[in-house]
Amino acid sequence: MADIALKTVTGTQGATRALKDGDVTPRRFAFEFEEVPGLIPAFRRMVRGLEFDVCEMAFTTYLCAKAFGKPFTALPIFLVRAFHHGAIVRGGASAARTPKDLEGRQVGVNRGYTVTTGVWARGILQDEYGVDLSRITWVLSGDEHVAEYRPPANVVPLAPGGDLAEQVRAGDLAAGIGLNADRPGHLAAGSGADRPSRLETLIPAAEEAGFDALRSHGLYPINHLVVIKDDLLAAHPGLAADVFWAFAEAKRRYVDRLTREEADPQDQTTDQMYRRVMAITGHDPLPYGIEPNRAMIELLIRHAVSQRILNAPAPAVETLFAEGTRDLAA
Repeated sequence: MADIALKTVTGTQGATRALKDGDVTPRRFAFEFEEVPGLIPAFRRMVRGLEFDVCEMAFTTYLCAKAFGKPFTALPIFLVRAFHHGAIVRGGASAARTPKDLEGRQVGVNRGYTVTTGVWARGILQDEYGVDLSRITWVLSGDEHVAEYRPPANVVPLAPGGDLAEQVRAGDLAAGIGLNADRPGHLAAGSGADRPSRLETLIPAAEEAGFDALRSHGLYPINHLVVIKDDLLAAHPGLAADVFWAFAEAKRRYVDRLTREEADPQDQTTDQMYRRVMAITGHDPLPYGIEPNRAMIELLIRHAVSQRILNAPAPAVETLFAEGTRDLAA
């Protein structure tokens, strides 16, 4: 019988499906999964109310929460990775035609300034296109999961009643981050001259630009990890490693399926992305552990400090992860 049952939230995806189905379980502990529609509200509930024992969480949300002393700690289980060149979109009426054109203008951000996609996208603008992020006013459509966080002065809320996507489409905002580009041929509601332009990626051929960045300098952004309450980690010294290996085994089965190119209608787009990563790198597309991911962890921390989400000096990588998992890899 399991020592304890862990109230757990994680998205249902390829790397977690064996856990959610019960095919893989921890050795001494049991997951009791709670489904949170959209998953993102679970991050806020964990940060503000500690509602879960184990919780998937956006990486920058975790960095910010840890800086404010929230009593949970991450395991180096990186469930979601993505390429973010396509996260920056513009409307046809925007005066911004290139990333450098964003300087001196307002750019919308879906939800909060600390959203991990936004952090990576701003890092791409800065590192690959030479954009001075301090010369942009970032306009937020929502607030932060970590209520104590205060953004820099060039971050402002969207005016009450405003629609971020429509303001980007109309060109009132030069671009937006975290909004989906419209499908080719798709236009927003309306007709004739009154119909807003569609959203298109600011960076040309954005999907290929992401894979090119992987090839050229190893950019392979991490979006989500897993956290556990500190009181549970203290009370059960083997908990962190046990949970790590359960997630690792579920991921191993998923990657094995990817190598056999078995189709899963629920994960087709993600599967294709990870297969391309495997083809480019020759490695597991979802490595767990600090060492296989140190470069991306350190880069995200650097972006968080540069964008004034974290204060300098930057935290040491090992301090972010639970004892008993710092040397694990899978």
